[in-house]
Amino acid sequence: MPSDPVPPSACHVGVVFGGASGEHAVSIRSANTVVAALRQGANAERYRLSCFYIDRQGRWWPPAVAEAVLERGVPAEPADLPDPLAPGGFRGFPDGALAVEVWFPVLHGPNGEDGTIQGLFSLMQVPYVGSGVLGSAVGMDKQAMKAAFAAAGLPQVAYACVEASELADDLNGSGALLDRLEAELGYPCFVKPANMGSSVGISKASDRAGLLEGLRQAAALDPRLVVERGVSARELECAVLGTTELRASVLGEICFDADWYDYTTKYSEGLSHTVIPAQVPAELAERAQVMAIAACRAVGASGLSRVDFFFDQGSGDLWLNEINTLPGFTSQSMYPMLWEASGLPLVELVHDLVQGARESRGIPLSPNQVP
Repeated sequence: MPSDPVPPSACHVGVVFGGASGEHAVSIRSANTVVAALRQGANAERYRLSCFYIDRQGRWWPPAVAEAVLERGVPAEPADLPDPLAPGGFRGFPDGALAVEVWFPVLHGPNGEDGTIQGLFSLMQVPYVGSGVLGSAVGMDKQAMKAAFAAAGLPQVAYACVEASELADDLNGSGALLDRLEAELGYPCFVKPANMGSSVGISKASDRAGLLEGLRQAAALDPRLVVERGVSARELECAVLGTTELRASVLGEICFDADWYDYTTKYSEGLSHTVIPAQVPAELAERAQVMAIAACRAVGASGLSRVDFFFDQGSGDLWLNEINTLPGFTSQSMYPMLWEASGLPLVELVHDLVQGARESRGIPLSPNQVP
């Protein structure tokens, strides 16, 4: 653990990562980036940093364990953790956690970006980076997110909401659900669990058998599902930063050779690349930036978000795909790269995020913490 002295007035930031989620390993990679940025440059004097690890069973661990996980860069196995192991789930804070002044959650997926840990921090009355309970929950659940976008009049590709319980009749030979989805959406279409991120559990269906199998796979992860019409489009992304005043980054484009942007393509070196800024007309970029901020306001998101779009170059249609209220910070993640290209380097980006969390609670910065 770093032992360099920091000024007594430095703000005590707690980075919490890992989590009982299918995106646990990605969270560790993101946390390494955030922690390094909080210990570099001016941040080394602005902040006193403590790291906390949530294992895959939901147990919280103190800085000594967290730093060891970050150093290894892989999830901890039971044998790596101190005995005796408590039952899974949150059982109280580990040593040092109650001294944290601002929490920086670097958690992806369920139990991390869905409003649960945000509710815990809110009950503690301690500032934290990112959206509050409402924005996190609505932004995480694709059914709720799409309903909020629709209510705000924002364009989306055709979609249908499905409950896992609806599958029972079709598995018994009814076919009513499949008939409805084929009539409303056609093929190809994409089946998604409502509450998973990083493309976990998503499948592309090109026929009836594939659709049924995709529904089965998604239903094993979440009782709430979304099925979307497949479109031939470019995938654009925009980063948003701020609390009361939101600002949007330049656009980026995800380019890949795979059939679609699945989990393997997203997180494997060499299978995809980004173009920043995206090579699109200025008018389209401005339209997407306005829409990105509108998407954040529609779900109640603040702090940081990444908003994803589909762009049909032939028709000029621009559709909202989704919002991510705790985007990744890995070496391949768009959010920090978009802000770097917009003139905000990583060290200052994480500083802005912590400062925004404090300001949202009306907590002034001490002189050594200002830009």
